[in-house]
Amino acid sequence: MMILSQPCFKYLFSGILGLSLIVIQSSSPTQAVDKQSKHNQAASLTSLGYKQLAVDQANKALETWSESTKIYRQLNDQEGIARSLINQNLALQSLGLHEQACIKLLQALKLDANLDICNAASQKAMTKEQLMAVIAQQKATSVNLRGLQNLGNVLRILGNLNESETVLQEALRLAKLAPSENLYDIYLSLGNLEQASYDQLRNKYSWVEEPSFRQSIADIIPQRVQKSLEYYQLVESIPNISSSAKLKAQLNHLTLLINWQKWLSNQPNQASLHTQINQQITTLVAQIEENSSAFLELPPESSIYTRLNFANNLSQIPNEQLKAAAVQYSKLALQMAQTINSTRWLSYSFGTLGKLETQTEQKQVYFNKALGLAQSIRASDIAYQWQQQLGQIYQKQGKTDLAIQNYSAAIAHMTQVRDSLLSTNGDLQFSFQEEMEPTYRNYIRLLLASPNPDLKRVIQINEGLQIARLENFLRCGKLDLVALNELQNLKSAPSIINIIDLGDTIEVILQSADGSLHHHSVASKLISSHINQLLEVLQGEKLIAISESAITYHSQAIYENLIAPIKKYLPPSGTLVFTLDKSFQSLPMALLYDGKDYLIKHYSIAETLGSRIRQPKILRENQMRALIAGLSKPGPSSLDPNAPENMDDLPQSTQEAKNVEKQTKSSLALLDDNFTLKRFKEELTQKNFPIVHITTHGQFSSDPLKTVLVAYDQLINIKDFDSLIRGKTQNSQDAIELLVLSACETAKGNKQSVMGIAGIAAQAGARSTVATLWRVDANSTALLMKEFYKGLNNGLTKAEALRQAQLSLLSNPQYKKYYYWAPFLLVGSWL
Repeated sequence: MMILSQPCFKYLFSGILGLSLIVIQSSSPTQAVDKQSKHNQAASLTSLGYKQLAVDQANKALETWSESTKIYRQLNDQEGIARSLINQNLALQSLGLHEQACIKLLQALKLDANLDICNAASQKAMTKEQLMAVIAQQKATSVNLRGLQNLGNVLRILGNLNESETVLQEALRLAKLAPSENLYDIYLSLGNLEQASYDQLRNKYSWVEEPSFRQSIADIIPQRVQKSLEYYQLVESIPNISSSAKLKAQLNHLTLLINWQKWLSNQPNQASLHTQINQQITTLVAQIEENSSAFLELPPESSIYTRLNFANNLSQIPNEQLKAAAVQYSKLALQMAQTINSTRWLSYSFGTLGKLETQTEQKQVYFNKALGLAQSIRASDIAYQWQQQLGQIYQKQGKTDLAIQNYSAAIAHMTQVRDSLLSTNGDLQFSFQEEMEPTYRNYIRLLLASPNPDLKRVIQINEGLQIARLENFLRCGKLDLVALNELQNLKSAPSIINIIDLGDTIEVILQSADGSLHHHSVASKLISSHINQLLEVLQGEKLIAISESAITYHSQAIYENLIAPIKKYLPPSGTLVFTLDKSFQSLPMALLYDGKDYLIKHYSIAETLGSRIRQPKILRENQMRALIAGLSKPGPSSLDPNAPENMDDLPQSTQEAKNVEKQTKSSLALLDDNFTLKRFKEELTQKNFPIVHITTHGQFSSDPLKTVLVAYDQLINIKDFDSLIRGKTQNSQDAIELLVLSACETAKGNKQSVMGIAGIAAQAGARSTVATLWRVDANSTALLMKEFYKGLNNGLTKAEALRQAQLSLLSNPQYKKYYYWAPFLLVGSWL
């Protein structure tokens, strides 16, 4: 190697430096001109992108802003890069690509290396404190504040409300450090966030059944509403705020008041508050109309949206003059949509006019126009709304074929949109009971009203409804389940009994082992009181004291109305698989009584949701390996507010665990303080246990947060189960073949216990789950489990092994009462 001396190096360096200066000096004027030209080009592209987005050309705007980003990168203009990435986020949001929009914002804020908050399924969840610390490093520049506000908005739309609140509160803190034009935008975003939280709570309230849990939600709702109102009023009161910014706050304020008034109308003792809100609505509507010139200040697309939003709100106020005004605002929106030639907004405008129209013929015209436009651009998210409306119109007109056609298409489009939402974030859901469920049930009614109903199609639609209900309950992604009529490699098919609740009727459809279908319908009034009273008894605190005759009085009435009419199509023995609708899911079918025997005497029984399960497989001898977890007395987890109430000691859980350990091979038991969530997860994920047996307190609730199992240190909820077994699939050699939950109960008032059991099973990836509907005597449970595993070791199917174990108690004088044997359910695969 040649080494230069110090003087030589000095002269060489001086020469290079001099040459560099000559090059720079000779080229700098040209470079300066070129640099300015590129800046001008990027600025022109930025302006063009805004114009394209304003006329519903989001794809073109995205391309334009992508080009401006490239130029800013060439110029190494960091602020320009950030602004262009934020603009790209706007285009992506307009296209419904919210997760991609979120990622763009992280790049704009240079947070992508530190955060992973755009994907709800991410395993890298950050605490609130960690997120605050990362955002606190941002400088309070206008670009950063705009980026943070947009990030808060897109996180809200993605359903990540906690992260959204953290981001927006930190943005607000930064904006207050110096005078900022972003301040009112951040206040508006916080108001929208609180309204989203209210909407989420309201939907949860409509879903949850237990009175005590519903009341706790009802207590929180006014707090969320009040916080949202305060933010909107704050924006409206800012001096010198633009009329368009004020209009946005007023419209969101009005939407919240109308929704809250609707919710309060179903609440007791709220008459005075209802009157106050009505007065506030009247005042606010007048203020918006006074500020109506602000509609013209908005970009075309925003103007159309705000007019339609206002029209929808006005239509919900019982005032004919305001309804007429709603029509005018919708027609103005339509004219503007025609001006910018936006197919989406034309569809929305015609659809809104259809909702407002009182004449049926004209309603059809509007909805058909709206539907045709939505279909022309394959906008499933719009099309299903108009197909629902047309289905209802045709149903009222008695045009059954047209109604069926539109309901079928609406369900297909809803499923497509919902699947897309679930693939992004399980927390993103339709307002299920308002939008999806009525369409499914109306469709089933119409199919069954036909002289020759397509029973196979009815089963398919009910199957879709029940699985959608389960996914809605779990707030999870798509479940990988197989329809019962698609199961393969079964030596003998079971008889499948579908029970569907349509409100005024209960429909029973039997699929016999030979594939033939048989239908029976019964008026709900004949059995609804028996169902409700039997549930009330079974969930009562003094269940053990209730006489056998008091139980069989109701269970016999249910049997005679639902099972007796199809009995001639059933084999004398074998396996019955029940697919149960919501009102039947807390009833043990084994308890149905024919006047002489319980159903369990003749049939092994399994239950499913919507005729779908994981592919059944029988337990092999080499799969009798179990992970056993048990809690003999409550630990620190009992202090969790979501823990079941009045948890007693379970001293027999230790003996039950020992019995299971004896009857299985290479098993591992985690008892008491060894049964921690961390240890349980480690053992479950690192080793292959086909059987997981948990003997601890648990609760099945219509609220997924309160559907829990009690470990020593903390509760295990449904989402914990999902993370525990992530990566295991139904085809994996490591799948859980059998999950046993032997000391659980149903929360009082919950009619959907199977939903909770199936939810835990689905999240755990279990083919079959055995669980209890009420707290059972520990000694009888230990005896039943001993017999159950004995049957499995003797090669019986899970359903038959459970049946034989139940019959062993039924024949035992000490435990023959229904209280001891009836609460055990098998959900999923019966093999």
